[in-house]
Amino acid sequence: MSDSQNLKSTWKNVFFVGIGGIGMSALARWFNTNGFAVGGYDRTPTPLTRALESEGITVCYDDAVEQIPEAVLQDTVKTLIVYTPAIPAGHRQMEYFKDQGYTLQKRSQVLGWITQNLRTVGVAGTHGKTTTSSMVAHLLRASGVNCTAFLGGITQNYGTNFLLNEPTEKADEVVCVVEADEFDRSFLTLHPDLAIVTSTDADHLDIYGEHGALLESFRDFVGQIKPEGVLFMREGLELAAGTKAEVLEYSLQTGNYRSKNLRIENARFVFDIIYPDGEIKDVSMRVPGYHNVENAIAASAAALRLGVSPDRIRDGLASYRGVKRRFEYVIETEDLTFIDDYAHHPTEIEAFLTSVRALYPNRHITAIFQPHLFTRTRDFAEGFATSLGLADRLFLLEIYPAREQPIAGVNSQMLLEKVKLGDKEIISNENLLRKLERIDIEVLVTIGAGDIDRLVPDIAQLLKAPLAN
Repeated sequence: MSDSQNLKSTWKNVFFVGIGGIGMSALARWFNTNGFAVGGYDRTPTPLTRALESEGITVCYDDAVEQIPEAVLQDTVKTLIVYTPAIPAGHRQMEYFKDQGYTLQKRSQVLGWITQNLRTVGVAGTHGKTTTSSMVAHLLRASGVNCTAFLGGITQNYGTNFLLNEPTEKADEVVCVVEADEFDRSFLTLHPDLAIVTSTDADHLDIYGEHGALLESFRDFVGQIKPEGVLFMREGLELAAGTKAEVLEYSLQTGNYRSKNLRIENARFVFDIIYPDGEIKDVSMRVPGYHNVENAIAASAAALRLGVSPDRIRDGLASYRGVKRRFEYVIETEDLTFIDDYAHHPTEIEAFLTSVRALYPNRHITAIFQPHLFTRTRDFAEGFATSLGLADRLFLLEIYPAREQPIAGVNSQMLLEKVKLGDKEIISNENLLRKLERIDIEVLVTIGAGDIDRLVPDIAQLLKAPLAN
C-alpha cells in the first residue's frame, strides 16, 4: 500500500494553519496532488498562496472560525490539522481545533510519515540546504531517476517547491529529497538513507539558547541516518561520532569530494569535481558563487552514490537554474546588474557578497539589507557588520520582526553604527525608491529573509525604465 493510501485510510481533509510558509505549502501540494481535500489559513495573500489557490486549494486570510471550510467543521475525526510553530498564541482557529479535539500535528511530523517508506536524502545545514537539496532533486530528475522532493524554495527549473514522483507500486524505488530544517528541531522526524550537512553555524538561538544545543541537535539528526547509509559532511564539521553511517567529507578544495581548476569564465564558475573514483571535468554553472560550487560538490556526491553518471551530473549542473531568491539575477545588462538573495545570516551574506565581488571586481556594489529577527540581529551584530562592510554602499531597512516582539536597544541604528562603511544609511521602505532614483547604480543587491522580496518588482521596474528609453 502506498503512503498516500495509508494516510487516506485515516484522513479525508487536511487543513494547514500557516499554509503560505515554504515548507507548509510543499506539504499542502503533496496532499492536494494525492486527492485529499486541502485548505488552510495564512495571514496575508502572497504569490505563493495565490498559486495554491490556482491549484484548487482553499486559503483564508482571517483566523475567524467561520472561515474554516464546512467539510473540516463537520468532521473532526477524518480531518488532520497541520500547523507551524510560528503561529502566535491566541490564534482563534487553532484554539477551536484544540477545544474540539481535532488531531493536530506539526509539519515536520507529517513529513516524517510521508518519507518513512521512501529512499530519503535529507539535506540539513544552517545555510546552503535549500540550494543543495534543489540541486540534488534536479540532478535526479534530469537524469531520469524517479524522485519526489520537498524543498524550502521555489526552483527556477520547475517553478515549484514540490516535485511529485511518477506513480509506482514499489515505494522503495522512489528517491525522496527533503530539506531537513533544524528550526524547532524539525529534522528529527526524519530517518534518511543519505544525508548532507552543509553547515552548523550558530543560528536560531531564540530556540536553542546556545550554539552547543544546536550542535547537539545536528548530532541527533546524523544519528538517525540508517546504519547502512551515508553522511556527506562539509569538512571540518564535528558530527562523525554521532552516526553509524559511512562518513565522507567535502569542501571547496579538500576532502573526499572537492573542486579543482576553479575559475571564472564569462561570469560563470567553471571547475572540475574530484571524487574518490574519478573526476568530472569542466563543470560550468549558471548559478554563481563559491558557496554554490561547494553546494554543487555535495549534491554531486549524493547523486553519484544514487547511481547518476558523471556526464549526467555535468549536464545537470549546467542546466540548473537555481532557486528563487538565491543569487537570483533580476536585471543583467552590460551596465547594470541587480541580484536578489535570501541571505539572512552573517556567513551567508559574506559568501554572497564575496562572490558578487569576484564576479564584478571593478564595479561599485550597492547593498540593501533587511535584518530578520531582533534576536538574530542582537546575537550576530558584529558578524553582520563585518559581512555588510564588503559592499561599497549600504541601505539598511528596519528589522523584520516575524514571530518576535521588539527588544530594547536592538534596532537597525545599533547595527548601522557597527558597519565600517562611509556610505551607509537607514532608510524606510517608503523612501527607498526615491533614493534609488537619485543615485548611480552599477551593481545592486537586495539581501534578507523578511518581506524585502516585495520591494524587488518595484525596484526592478524603476531600474528598467531608463533601459527602455
